[in-house]
Amino acid sequence: MCNLFSITKGQSAILEFTRAMRDRTGNMPPLPGVFPDTTAPIVCNGEDGVRELTMARWGMPSPKYALEGKKTDPGVTNIRRTNSPHWRRWLGPANRCVVPLTSFCEYDTIDGKKVPTWFARDESRPLMVFAGIWTNWTSVRKVKEGEVNADLYGFLTTEPNSIVGPIHPKAMPVILTEPEEIEVWLQAEWAEASALQRPLPDDVLRIVARGERKDGEAAM
Repeated sequence: MCNLFSITKGQSAILEFTRAMRDRTGNMPPLPGVFPDTTAPIVCNGEDGVRELTMARWGMPSPKYALEGKKTDPGVTNIRRTNSPHWRRWLGPANRCVVPLTSFCEYDTIDGKKVPTWFARDESRPLMVFAGIWTNWTSVRKVKEGEVNADLYGFLTTEPNSIVGPIHPKAMPVILTEPEEIEVWLQAEWAEASALQRPLPDDVLRIVARGERKDGEAAM
């Protein structure tokens, strides 16, 4: 499962690629390493229907069974079973989002060690987006933080393609690379949008780096 990605393109590039009309992010720095429960940009439909770029914490609310005996909910980063009642409530256009990225990481095992392996469209790291969902939620994510209200997001996963599969055979993120796909994900009924939960074609993804927990300088 993908628990690390990079976004090093600026706001103007994200706005153009996703056709977002409003920017709520302020001064957004490059994010060469985005980890679970940290804040990152997402694009979603605002309450007035205007598409907007905003910030949210990575990790959707966990199902109740996963929280039994626990005092905190750090959130679910990757979502596979969209037929689950827990996730179905957020599958409509009002709660769908896309998450900009320039590369994402899976961990390979080499000589018994976990080695970060970064995937992108090519070495120039052009923009892509994860197909995600988001919600506003009140919970305790960290004991020291106490109860907080926050916008949260996660993204869908699917079967891996032949590029990701040798590194992570169980799943890969659902990635969109074309503006038309973004339109469908953010606007269409679920019967149509759900068809996008599929592996990215092999010829539009490659390994671009190994060994670093951030992927920034080469993408700037």
